[in-house]
Amino acid sequence: MRVYSPSQAAAESGFSLDTLRYYERIGLLHSIDRTPGGRRQYSETDLHWLHLLRCLRETGMPIAEMVRFARLTRDGGETVPQRLDLLEAHDRRIEERITRLRDQQTQIRRKIGIYRSHSQQPSPVPAAAD
Repeated sequence: MRVYSPSQAAAESGFSLDTLRYYERIGLLHSIDRTPGGRRQYSETDLHWLHLLRCLRETGMPIAEMVRFARLTRDGGETVPQRLDLLEAHDRRIEERITRLRDQQTQIRRKIGIYRSHSQQPSPVPAAAD
């Protein structure tokens, strides 16, 4: 299995090195292996987890919920119902945001249509001087 240096993990995940350290400190990343010299090294599994964290973060899940989800995941299979509840609630919030965004997009497109129709109308011809 391939291992990644912190900078490689940052590049692969899109998180900064500071964010990776922060996520480890607050419990979003758990048991990151270290080299004999003490440097962090990330596994493929860690990278998959980071991609999930990126998805959750970019879709607006609060850090506290992400931490709760991470703890539930570490607690094993008996926590699947709680994880499912958490993800379904997040999915509902995403759906509500998408609906709001679609409504707002409709408004914006309506305004674009108005501006386009105004810009396509011929300019009034100035009256000739008598």
